[in-house]
Amino acid sequence: MRPVGRSEGAIIRAEASQDATARVSPLTRRALAPNPGPVTYKGTCSYIVGNGDVAIIDPGPDDPRHIEALLASVSGERLRYVLVTHTHRDHSPAALALKDATGATIAGCAPYAPCDSPSVGGPNLDAAHDLTYAPNIVLGDGDEIAIGDVSLVALATPGHTANHLCFALAEEKALFTGDHVMAWATTVIAPPDGSMSDYLASVERLRGRDDRIYWPGHGEPVRDPPRVLRALIHHRRAREAAILQRLEAGDETIAEIVAQIYEGVDKRLHPAAAMTVLAHLEDLIARGLVDCAGQIVQDHAAFGRNRPNADDVIDSKSLERPSPRALEARFRRRLG
Repeated sequence: MRPVGRSEGAIIRAEASQDATARVSPLTRRALAPNPGPVTYKGTCSYIVGNGDVAIIDPGPDDPRHIEALLASVSGERLRYVLVTHTHRDHSPAALALKDATGATIAGCAPYAPCDSPSVGGPNLDAAHDLTYAPNIVLGDGDEIAIGDVSLVALATPGHTANHLCFALAEEKALFTGDHVMAWATTVIAPPDGSMSDYLASVERLRGRDDRIYWPGHGEPVRDPPRVLRALIHHRRAREAAILQRLEAGDETIAEIVAQIYEGVDKRLHPAAAMTVLAHLEDLIARGLVDCAGQIVQDHAAFGRNRPNADDVIDSKSLERPSPRALEARFRRRLG
């Protein structure tokens, strides 16, 4: 582990209500942001770690109510660090306001780096990320942050996003998992920033650890990590098998596959499901099990958005990785 520089922070004074914050362990408090939704569940969970000298993990959205609640929760303490697992807009934007209010150091994942390929990416993908995130310290795998008598160690867990980190609290054998592992739902993997192969490798990495509890970015804690990790691997392999079965049955597009294997799922989640199906297809193509055939035309209307422009036609031979611009690509099961 490589320790990084200390932050002096400042003594916090605030008047806002602390009703939304609860102590969940001797060293951890949890504050729920007021941003419930089909993907965020009851809201983003921000965690306050330590006593006296503290860090906040995943400060959440740039919502004054949540920021005031966090400041009130650490009133009289010294906020040394604001730590960020990844740069989705429900996790990182409040970091800047907390830094401005307290002098705390922002540390954690690297800033979002958009893909340079014209065939992968676009404004719809960038919109999911906090482009204002500017950490004082970018943490690498194994880097350690000391907060008073406790420490947090960064663990690289790419997959949900390329820059995703978890944070390990050895004193409680706890892992703050961001959106990597959750109890209430499986993680959305949206290429090109998200990668199914990276995600599965990151899940396997956690299986080699002895953490007793996970504190996720949304929902309740994971109290039996080995069982949940086994279930996640099984779920992903079962979803992969279902996709291959649909291709063998004659489905060719992501929209067709989603309609079959996510039948009965809230249709508001179908765009996210489409991204995860695309991530599986990307992995299957890389493993030589699926081909991507013909030209790729995005049909937003399949998921309730506007129809594509003429420049949304992409030559499939130029694609190293399929992308959300490829939602209406033609896929087929490779034989032999």
